[in-house]
Amino acid sequence: MTPGEIQEADVVDLAHDGRGIARDAGKTVFIDGALPGERVRYRVLKRRRQFDEAGLVEVLTASPDRVAPRCAHFGLCGGCSLQHLSAPAQLAAKERQLLDNLQRIGRVVPRRVLAPLKGPEWAYRRRARLGVKYVHKKGRVLAGFREREKPYIADLQRCEVLLEPLAHLPRQLAALVETLDLREKIPQVEVAGGDAATALVVRVLEQPGAADLEKLAAFGAALKVQIFLQTGGLDTVRPLQPGQAPLSYAVDAGRVNIEFGPVDFIQVNGEINVSMVAAALELLQPTATDAVLDLFCGLGNFTLPVARRAGQVVGVEGDAALVAKARANAAGNGIGNTAFFVENLFEPAKFGPWSNERYDLVLLDPPRAGAAELLPRMAHWRPRRVVYISCHPGSLARDAGHLVHDLGFELTCAGVMDMFPHTTHVESIAVFESPA
Repeated sequence: MTPGEIQEADVVDLAHDGRGIARDAGKTVFIDGALPGERVRYRVLKRRRQFDEAGLVEVLTASPDRVAPRCAHFGLCGGCSLQHLSAPAQLAAKERQLLDNLQRIGRVVPRRVLAPLKGPEWAYRRRARLGVKYVHKKGRVLAGFREREKPYIADLQRCEVLLEPLAHLPRQLAALVETLDLREKIPQVEVAGGDAATALVVRVLEQPGAADLEKLAAFGAALKVQIFLQTGGLDTVRPLQPGQAPLSYAVDAGRVNIEFGPVDFIQVNGEINVSMVAAALELLQPTATDAVLDLFCGLGNFTLPVARRAGQVVGVEGDAALVAKARANAAGNGIGNTAFFVENLFEPAKFGPWSNERYDLVLLDPPRAGAAELLPRMAHWRPRRVVYISCHPGSLARDAGHLVHDLGFELTCAGVMDMFPHTTHVESIAVFESPA
């Protein structure tokens, strides 16, 4: 095949990035926009030694799972890649990916597959980073996510996955920035939504003048959002106007309130986060006599609900600012049986005295890289149960293999959580039990 050539094939699988997989004379072809079970015509775009990349020309026989994308920008915007696949089929594909990774990478199979945690399929996104750019050739500002596979900013009018009050934010931001003197010095705007208030963090490469500050304030008032300015690193984020109510969200049936800053890490999907915390509590099963270790604890999202049921909880996190807020959240919720420590969890040799204690239960919520470096410490902690929250099935599978084959744990259950509908991101939860 040569680039540009149109071929016909049956799509046999879905790749981890959402492209359909076909075979041509034994060679794998990744077809953007194609779905398993379909007969398609496709155009070869790039030839590589091991595989070819292609674009969809025509669907000859459609999959029963194919649906019409809701978003007018689907296919151009890189924010979503699976809107053409039904929600149940998306979850099934993510579950297959999780189980395949566990078996292929970790050589483990869960005793039980948990039912997927499901939430809203649209208007779920409370955290987002929108690019902003004044395009001279067009004489106007674009605001939105990046285009798929390209560095350009997609020209968005409406986003179907942002929280409903913010659905038109890309268009509204573009219209605002066009009126500013600083329109060529604003590269991005971050969105952070709490239960009662939402903040926009405007990255500015120069300090805005009085007229621009007035327009930004009026924009915030019209949209009922808080405006923050960021002139440099994260430590430069400041409210445009003083006296803003803190951002917060509730978990544990409203009994725990978590306050956070506009650039702090929180889970993107608020409803799934509530369900995820509840699921973690149910799976961890802490009792009043348990000592619990919460690693990568962040703001205390899991720590504080666990502490309401356990004897003592130790939370460990590498970001000192997050640890300070976790301590403040514990105090604000009247929870006194917690201790928080700042620690680089990727350097076990430098761990402090907290790591020399024994723990009945361990909860892990690592970043994409996983937790391989600290897993050998499990032999000392000797927990009866480990609950692992994962945002990357590959690193979870690798760590699961270590926990099972090297440390003697059993993978009792695992399942996916629909944190990011219409994307290929796979969030999952797994439980490991000690045989002792």
